[in-house]
Amino acid sequence: MPVPILSTRDLTKTYGRGPDRFDALKGVSLEIDRGDSVAIVGKSGSGKSTLMHLLALLDTPGGGEVHVDGTDAKTLTARKLNTLRNQMFGFVFQQFFLNHTSSVLENVVLPLKIAGVGARERRIRGMAVLEQLELADKARNKAGNLSGGQKQRVVIARALANNPQVLFADEPTGNLDTATGRIVEDILFDLNQNQGITLITVTHDHDLAARFNRRLFIRDGKLITTDEEHAA
Repeated sequence: MPVPILSTRDLTKTYGRGPDRFDALKGVSLEIDRGDSVAIVGKSGSGKSTLMHLLALLDTPGGGEVHVDGTDAKTLTARKLNTLRNQMFGFVFQQFFLNHTSSVLENVVLPLKIAGVGARERRIRGMAVLEQLELADKARNKAGNLSGGQKQRVVIARALANNPQVLFADEPTGNLDTATGRIVEDILFDLNQNQGITLITVTHDHDLAARFNRRLFIRDGKLITTDEEHAA
């Protein structure tokens, strides 16, 4: 049996203390296989974004375990954890988090710069992902001058610069109109289906969720049902 690329066991997360205490996750256990596409679905405050942040090693659980390729994340040093996150994961958020005064290419290669990749290699890899997303002609443009759809494609390019095995997307089309959002969705599913990247997306949009191989429904911090049927 192949080891899941990500799995959790009895995952909990609590914020605050006393009367302000909020249990965001209440014992979530799940497995995600390599190359899968998974939608984490729930209303605002259900715990879906908290779950994604824990899966992506952006936060630490209050209790339980997160395993990456069979390794318990708790056993890793902070340095190894950062390296693992930077090498294995890519991130696409609803807020673009771009430096609007820098060029598109400079934004895309930022993860490579942080990883210590040389300037020439950064440019080669950055231009390759911009070409892939049909943005090569915008490489020298200031990021702030792009449309919303173009900015989200730059964010996807930046997420792909490190050749991630898992792509996390938090409401990736939330700030886009329907037609532009559909284009961004198609890009993400193409990466999943044709490049084998594991795609994990948080959404409250049931139409978007229906396109995924699996849906995990979260309510009040608990996994209530899992739907593993292939989307029609």
